[in-house]
Amino acid sequence: MSRTKKTHQNKVWGGRFTDPTNKEMLIFNSSINFDKKLYMHDIEGSLAHAEMLAKQKIILKKDFSEIKSGLLKIKKEIENDVFNFKNELEDIHMNIETRLIQLIGEAGKKLHTARSRNDQVVTDLKMWIRDEIEVIENLLKELQKSLIMQAEKNHDVLMPGYTHLQVAQPITYGHHILAYVEMFGRDRSRLLDCKKRLNECPLGAAALAGTSYPIDRNFVAKKLKFDFPTRNSIDSVSSRDFAIEFISCLSLISTHISRISEELIIWSSQRFNFITMGEQFTTGSSIMPQKRNPDAAELARGKSSRVFGNLMNILSLVKGLPLAYSKDLQEDKEPIFDSSETVRSCLINLNGIINTIEIKQEEMLSALTKGHPTATDLADYLVTNLNFPFRDAHKITGKIVLLAEKNNCALNELSIEQLKTVESKIDINALKVLKPQVSVSKKTSFGGTSPRLVKKAISDAKKRYL
Repeated sequence: MSRTKKTHQNKVWGGRFTDPTNKEMLIFNSSINFDKKLYMHDIEGSLAHAEMLAKQKIILKKDFSEIKSGLLKIKKEIENDVFNFKNELEDIHMNIETRLIQLIGEAGKKLHTARSRNDQVVTDLKMWIRDEIEVIENLLKELQKSLIMQAEKNHDVLMPGYTHLQVAQPITYGHHILAYVEMFGRDRSRLLDCKKRLNECPLGAAALAGTSYPIDRNFVAKKLKFDFPTRNSIDSVSSRDFAIEFISCLSLISTHISRISEELIIWSSQRFNFITMGEQFTTGSSIMPQKRNPDAAELARGKSSRVFGNLMNILSLVKGLPLAYSKDLQEDKEPIFDSSETVRSCLINLNGIINTIEIKQEEMLSALTKGHPTATDLADYLVTNLNFPFRDAHKITGKIVLLAEKNNCALNELSIEQLKTVESKIDINALKVLKPQVSVSKKTSFGGTSPRLVKKAISDAKKRYL
């Protein structure tokens, strides 16, 4: 009986236990299926930790040399897909450490001196997120570059601007696209802020209370490219606000991805017909041969809800946990990994869509004949040239719009005689401001849609973002 218990007890923490772990519990408790993604960072952290232990004479230099050799061999095994991951070893940390002991013997048993899996895992996770921020920030930059190129090619292409999805005023396509350049620019800055806040090294906090060994946390922090060590050992192992902030940043990126995807979907529909998406990012129908569906954009729009769900997941996970570490925190990784992978994929596909779009200038211009988009320009003319108070000008213009609707024509198709039936002071010059080209050219306030300003905004965006 005792021999059976000894054989099946967990080799990592089994000294205190006599009964074997239930087989279902082994699977339930294991995180290796998803946290093996952290192998590179776990090995980097272990190398820095071991080097520090040798520097501080906590282990021998010979031990460090053997540990380093063993860890580098394990790294190659994982990269070559020959490493044998085991559920019974629970996680990436113990899988690597157990294999290290198999390879180098006694020296491998010294690696875990002065640390815990609690500070080890949060260090690994911070390093992983830090690297992901760099990748996603670069993908955002590439997307901005594509959008800026689109804006530059079409800086003076006229289209309707919308509020409430109703025709509002004439704008340029370049100006509209630059709006997303600004949104994604703020996304980049949020990621960099997140990276700055998380870049404190938890290693050395141990289980929760620090350690009595004479470790050098500053050495490890510097080695792992952190700004400095975390200041409170309990906070170090129990907090995941850096991960929540990361997914929050990803959620905002997803929001912007979803919004531009929605517009691309609408614009590519027959009702709008403003753009044609490249065939590389559209699909057909299994039953309707004529269909060309904007599936890439629809998926990018749809996957935002997945990232939002992951944010709620991790917020709910952490909200009721007492300090310090609880096993619940093992559940933080899957939503983090999934969110990052999802946003990466969405950005890559969205960038592809943008680079294959064909703009239909005539359709956009034709759409400006509907909805009376220059009505505000007429009201402004009445204020500027005929000294009407704006509210009176607004009322007069509203009556003229009603007249155009009764005559089933555009505002600029009304004659001067028809305009005078509403307001006798209106002169022939009023007709000029009803042209969309004139309307757009006059929007010269900073940040406006005038093609001249859009060209300046493009130059500015290149300097700020590229």
